[in-house]
Amino acid sequence: MPQATETDRRSEAAGSPLPQAYAHCATLVREQDHDRYITCLYAPEAQRPALFALYAFSHEIARVRALVSEPLPGEVRLQWWRDLLEGQPDGEAQAHPVAAALLDTIARYNLPIAPLTGLIEARIFDLYDDPMPSLRDLEGYAGETSSALIRLASIVLAEGRDPGGAAAAGYAGVAYAFTGLMRAFPWHAAEGQVYLPADLLARSGVTRDDIVRGRGGPGLLYSLKEMREIARGHLQKLRDLRGTIPAAVMPAFLPAGLVEPYLRRMEVAGYDPYRTIITLPAWRRQWAIWRAARRAV
Repeated sequence: MPQATETDRRSEAAGSPLPQAYAHCATLVREQDHDRYITCLYAPEAQRPALFALYAFSHEIARVRALVSEPLPGEVRLQWWRDLLEGQPDGEAQAHPVAAALLDTIARYNLPIAPLTGLIEARIFDLYDDPMPSLRDLEGYAGETSSALIRLASIVLAEGRDPGGAAAAGYAGVAYAFTGLMRAFPWHAAEGQVYLPADLLARSGVTRDDIVRGRGGPGLLYSLKEMREIARGHLQKLRDLRGTIPAAVMPAFLPAGLVEPYLRRMEVAGYDPYRTIITLPAWRRQWAIWRAARRAV
């Protein structure tokens, strides 16, 4: 992290709430996004609080649908975050630990605001039960959420400079997002949400209504297989671009090290997308991330 300024030192002496805000973010990420929490441990200690703030912000935005019963209140919550980032915070901003830590992280590392507001805008889709129209739309959604987060984390790890590796961040984010959406399929289907693109489903003769009614059948299994191959295609493109990723920012890319192990779990005998929970033992996740980190050395 950049050297503390005189303002930083005065704030600490006055009992600034920022340390508590960052600690809250670390706890939130450890409990709710443990994969990314593990990857943060591979980052320099000085940069970890900012990474926790970014990932905690992402979690706050992603869970908005679960906090509301109708889309409109969800849009109001998302607008609050948009106003915060665009310099129109209300009096509650500093009382919200994730907001306080995020604003401080933005200032310390000169983070661009557009990717953050773009992430919020993309998450409006989550509030509704509209089908994902096409594979291109899904890749755009993944790029504005998962890939943007990798890019922002890379800037933090580069201490506020442009680290390069933007194309690699795009592929890594799409591969990780696609895998996460397939892992979340049982919960999304139960809630009436379908992230599998309609054009891909149509090739297998499956509709959104088939999925939410639990009757996807062989066509759904084939569509998920196709999605896994698309995710692997993005993962291969990431590997091809590994040389463009500076070693210092590699911790931002480590979640992609879990893509292949999760995809393999979807290919075991008896896999039922409606009922099979795709997870890995803690030691397997830690080992996969360690291997990804070693390959980057």
